[in-house]
Amino acid sequence: MIYFTSDPHFGHRSVLSNRPQFSSVDEMNEAIISNFNERLTNRDTLYIIGDASFRLPPEEASALLRKIHYKKILIRGNHDKEYEPDVFEGVFDYHEFKYNHRKFILFHYPITTWKQMRHGSIQLHGHLHSRPVYNEEHHALGRLQYDVGVDANGFKPVSIEQILEWAASSPWETYKGLNRHATEDAGSEE
Repeated sequence: MIYFTSDPHFGHRSVLSNRPQFSSVDEMNEAIISNFNERLTNRDTLYIIGDASFRLPPEEASALLRKIHYKKILIRGNHDKEYEPDVFEGVFDYHEFKYNHRKFILFHYPITTWKQMRHGSIQLHGHLHSRPVYNEEHHALGRLQYDVGVDANGFKPVSIEQILEWAASSPWETYKGLNRHATEDAGSEE
């Protein structure tokens, strides 16, 4: 299965002020890694949509990321520097793919409009360190844009099936009649 996350900020001490459940950066790092490893298996793929770490030397950041024991793909965020070459299966600034008749747009930053937006594509991002209400508000508006960041998702990765279920019940999809088959025309260009 495919999973998504963003903004774990491994090694970032200042982010603890917004994450009061953690008493230290080491506790935060280990809790997030543990949450990831409890949910995923070695058959799964995790897309980290930016800011995997913050101001850590490449060796230290890479050692933390290696504790996540499955395929990882990085979509670079504003704090991602260099990681050792064996950590990620792929590294991109922007990435898109199709799954179950649905186009996914992966970019660290939330964007106002994205490719095939009017045809049911979903933009996944991070960067905002938002709360769960952000995704609920977008859902209520019928806006198929989802913050996969750890802060918005209980410090756990989000599965592609969760995203598809969220999108399928949106007012936009109901209005457009897209529930039946995601978007059969999602392959066409706008």
